[in-house]
Amino acid sequence: MEPPVRLASTGTIIHGVSVGEVLGVSTLAEARLIAGESGLGRIVQRLNVMEVPDILAWVKPHELLLTTGYPLRNTPQSLGRLVADLDERGLSALAIKLGRYVDELPDEMVEQADRLGFPLILLPNDVGFDDILNQVLTDILNRQAAVLARAEEAHRALVQVVLAGGGLNEVAAEVAQLLDVSVAAVDGSGRVLATAGPAEHVAVLRESIAQEGPPRTPASGRARSFASVPVLAGGHHHGRIVAYSPSGAIRDSDVGILERAATVAALVVTRQEAVNAVESKYRADFLRDVLTGRAGTAERVTARARAFGWDLARPVTVLVAELDPDGDERSAQDRLVACWTAAMRRHDPRGAVAGFSHEVVAVVDASIDATRVAKDAASAFADVPPATFSTGSSRPSPGAETLPEAYSQALKAARVGRQLHGPGAVAHFDQLGVYRLLSLVNDTDELHAFVRETLGPLAADADAENADLRRTLQVLLETNLNVAETARRLHFHYNTLRYRIGKLERLLGNFTDDPHLRLNLTLALHVLRMRGI
Repeated sequence: MEPPVRLASTGTIIHGVSVGEVLGVSTLAEARLIAGESGLGRIVQRLNVMEVPDILAWVKPHELLLTTGYPLRNTPQSLGRLVADLDERGLSALAIKLGRYVDELPDEMVEQADRLGFPLILLPNDVGFDDILNQVLTDILNRQAAVLARAEEAHRALVQVVLAGGGLNEVAAEVAQLLDVSVAAVDGSGRVLATAGPAEHVAVLRESIAQEGPPRTPASGRARSFASVPVLAGGHHHGRIVAYSPSGAIRDSDVGILERAATVAALVVTRQEAVNAVESKYRADFLRDVLTGRAGTAERVTARARAFGWDLARPVTVLVAELDPDGDERSAQDRLVACWTAAMRRHDPRGAVAGFSHEVVAVVDASIDATRVAKDAASAFADVPPATFSTGSSRPSPGAETLPEAYSQALKAARVGRQLHGPGAVAHFDQLGVYRLLSLVNDTDELHAFVRETLGPLAADADAENADLRRTLQVLLETNLNVAETARRLHFHYNTLRYRIGKLERLLGNFTDDPHLRLNLTLALHVLRMRGI
């Protein structure tokens, strides 16, 4: 036997009508809902007629299945399983004529339909299937045509917003007007970028976003109070468009318009990102020229900086943040720039900040605590592990002409601070002391040779006893050879420390009487403290 003819328009029907609306057409005025009232919101996109036994092989989701029960006339026991099978395949409802082939529906079938929310409809005997098909298909096609026309109108309006140079505020306002809802554009971190709609409704929307995001969207075909669609571009998630209707009037067709709005929003976001990238490059190039002394006179630097919203004429401090050597450097560098930019907005809106290839440089008001700015940026950066960065700050710079020197100081402080304290260090140039001088020695092999020649066997950690003796030597030098104080700090007996001093002098020389040797030993220990040397 040939498969049944599918009486629906070809292709995928995007929109349809609910089962409840189907029951409202004139040909079904006398139809009666037997069971499954909770499923009246199911969407009907197609119609099919079941007059062959193997109908399950041909049905598709969102179908209204019409039957006289002819295929089941000799196997009434199959009716009990039919509802579950149809529901499992996503059908919308089953409409049946009784009396000709099937006299009544078994109680098991009715109970199962109620339990699954699968509508069972009793058709009047004097209504032909062709009349039902014509009316319902006409309604579906008219609904789809209206939805497509509305979506096309919305698309033209939204595209016009972009062509006119509008941003997310204008896109949100257009969507709010089109759908009569409140709208918010949210970035990937949950920050609200733009809103539109009545203030009291926007407040509800903001509160929902701030808590856990909009409530879960109900099943397709049901009206809802909230709807959320992602803003995607170039394979990246840029956030979402969220809508709120206090009357719960957002339907699937409205979600379709929201999806078009999300596409337009993605265009706006990527356009703004391109503009920001160009502006960021100009800012970075200019700041690099300033910090290397190639930007011209102080007056010219001050004037150009003012165009970027920077004030470089006042006393400032230069901060340099360098990524510690770990993690995905490219993505970490982008996050580093974003975190420092946000921190600068909070602490010094007139300060300069720009990302270079391997570092971020910030120029802040000298009266601001540079350590607080660095810790603020580090706190935000630490939200996405595992990358860390080290920060160095300069001495106060009185004006633009001394910024190159301040930049050099901050860069040195960042690198020496990491060598001394490890990743995530925050160091000030004036706090480097002798390490500042040691950092000027570019030949690390020479530093290693100096340490080996001065400390001898104490230069390596291979022998635990030698490492312990080196610790004793360090405390002795820190206390200016005060034996009692050294013994107290190391928790040694006085005589034990005397024995150790004798052993150290046999290894290193008579340092207790030779101030020059003590200086060399102190410098060698400082070099060992500089990690990475």
